[in-house]
Amino acid sequence: MKRFIIPFFCLLLSPIPAHAKTLYVTDIFQITMRTGESTTHRIMRMLDSGAALDVVSTNPESGYSKARFGGSEGYVLTRQLVREPSARTQLDTMRKEVDALKAAPGELRSNLAELQKKHRELLKAHNSLQGVKNKQEQELQSIQRTASNAIRISNERNELRKQVADLTREAEDLKQENRDLSNEATRDWFLIGAGVIIAGILIGLILPHLRFQRRRNSWGSL
Repeated sequence: MKRFIIPFFCLLLSPIPAHAKTLYVTDIFQITMRTGESTTHRIMRMLDSGAALDVVSTNPESGYSKARFGGSEGYVLTRQLVREPSARTQLDTMRKEVDALKAAPGELRSNLAELQKKHRELLKAHNSLQGVKNKQEQELQSIQRTASNAIRISNERNELRKQVADLTREAEDLKQENRDLSNEATRDWFLIGAGVIIAGILIGLILPHLRFQRRRNSWGSL
């Protein structure tokens, strides 16, 4: 039984390793960081109140904690470390926050004025762009009307061309018909003339025989 109790107490009295955690120097003006866990060890550096240390391990028996600060690693008294920043550090922080809050209204007014200026500039630019947009819309409508008129005119021109082509074709047909009629009339007149000539010749040949026959008849009656 004693064989198990003695190692247990030795374990309790040994330094307690722990993950590094951040603790702060208590509200004392300065504390010492030493090379070992007693006042006989050399002082490495002095730490100001509020300094943040990364605590690696704590030894309840010696009352010291192993900590890192600014690239150095040493031992400080555990009772001189607290979980929250010191009152002096908190007070300085609160003073800075108060000063920032006091200065905030002026900054806010300045920011508000700047935002109002930018708003006016943006509104002016918006109005200008709106004017350009309206002008472009009017030009687009004019172009659309012109395009519509151009399409209408093109359609009318095509229709007129078609009508002209139809009239030209009809005119050519009429010309051809007139030429055909003229040729027929010329042929008819030629035939009529030929018939008249032939009739005249026949009359010229028959008429003397009729006269001679009449004369013979008149002589026979005597």
